[in-house]
Amino acid sequence: MTTDKLSRPQLFKGIALFTPGGDLIYCIDPSKHGRWHLHLCAALQEILDLPEPPHFLVPCYTATIDHWLDPRNQQARTFAEAYPAVIRHQAVLNAIFRTGDLVWQAAPWQEGMCDRMVLATYRSSFPQLWEDHDLIVRLDLAEPTPKYRHAVTSAQKLQLKTQGYVLRLFVAGHSANTERILHNLHELLERSLGHPYTLKVVDVLTNPEQAEIDQVSATPTLVKVWPHPIRRIVGDLDHAEKILQMLGAQ
Repeated sequence: MTTDKLSRPQLFKGIALFTPGGDLIYCIDPSKHGRWHLHLCAALQEILDLPEPPHFLVPCYTATIDHWLDPRNQQARTFAEAYPAVIRHQAVLNAIFRTGDLVWQAAPWQEGMCDRMVLATYRSSFPQLWEDHDLIVRLDLAEPTPKYRHAVTSAQKLQLKTQGYVLRLFVAGHSANTERILHNLHELLERSLGHPYTLKVVDVLTNPEQAEIDQVSATPTLVKVWPHPIRRIVGDLDHAEKILQMLGAQ
């Protein structure tokens, strides 16, 4: 997975919200005044087509970082903590917030709020949250400190900035044909896409669960997972124009 190249202010507060499936949405707030947890939940609702904002993910699946100026010596200091469910993602957090090899502290567990059995009861209503869409999304708002109501009801005020394209190539085993398809696809993407991309190769023989999640019934299949809408090409992947049209890159 790639990380975004948007500028990061020298002093800021960063908030990251993960899903149980491993997707990530985050923000960088220089003003430190925004109600960003609410905005992140609203954006997840928009991106994953959820029935409502998944507020139950907070605080269990969150991580926060505060890069602040110590008034006593005018030195920049950093405080970073993540909840136990997501602290294993420290490398990703350091990549998106550009904090090197910073060691994150484990946030205190919230009794009664982060019970795994309780969280599991949401899975049937929010199955998208338990799927891995390979998403790393940075959220910015058109207004510095908008009301939460606007973030939910006015999609045009959300600017979702991602790392370009997330693609999956589904194949059946390793063969010369698979190598040829992969080689040609890499050449086409490097030559024609104006944005970074992530291409994940999935062998349906060893990973049938992922094929089922992406509704893949034949190989080879190329799936554009992001940006939405999801698109796919099944079978013949030799037509460059067809692939570029599917990607919206023409």
